[in-house]
Amino acid sequence: MFEDDHNASPINPLPAIVVLFTLAIAGVELTFQAAERGFIGGPGGIAWRLNAVTGYGFYEPAFDWMFEHGMYPFELLQRLLTYAFIHGSFTHAAFAVVMLLAIGKMVAEVFSAWAFAVIFVASSVTGALAYAILLDTRIPLIGAFPAVYGMIGALTFMLWVRARVEGDNQFRAFSLIAFLMGIQLFFKLVFGGSDDWVADIAGFLTGFSLSFVVAPGGAGRISELVNQVRRRR
Repeated sequence: MFEDDHNASPINPLPAIVVLFTLAIAGVELTFQAAERGFIGGPGGIAWRLNAVTGYGFYEPAFDWMFEHGMYPFELLQRLLTYAFIHGSFTHAAFAVVMLLAIGKMVAEVFSAWAFAVIFVASSVTGALAYAILLDTRIPLIGAFPAVYGMIGALTFMLWVRARVEGDNQFRAFSLIAFLMGIQLFFKLVFGGSDDWVADIAGFLTGFSLSFVVAPGGAGRISELVNQVRRRR
């Protein structure tokens, strides 16, 4: 169906913007790992992760305080984004990095570097806002998964566009998010845990919605987007 490009490089390089964001996440986590193992920071290094969560994680009560007092200090506003670079463990960060590399690569290649950055930042912010508005919790929100789900929203948009143009079942484009949400619901019911899935859903909806604006040519040039998706299959 598609012609092979025999002159194409066997290694498909990652877009620089994807590398930049993933290095930021990985760098923070590797710093925590080094501190917890005593390589840096001395005896107090073991508390670096906790201090980062306290100082840069997103707390729903902080949002309530800003809303009630009409005051929005930068120290609190920055948490709408900084929480995305802090994770609870190496495994938590590793999953975020792997998913961001895999899905973010497709988004950045089909859309653009600036579109990737906009989706990452916007999905992180709306994820935090949804977490604050819809929940009453003292558990801090940390991790890049609202941004990752924003990338899943953009990928879903691409699949939805292709299905629409080619006359396929458009609901299949949402199978990935349905599968991931099903897994999260299962673990929530069986093992309990936090309600950060609310932030993930908000991130997904943000990524999907923004795609109508940041896609090449916007929603008015859907066929062009489909051709770009095909060329990268």
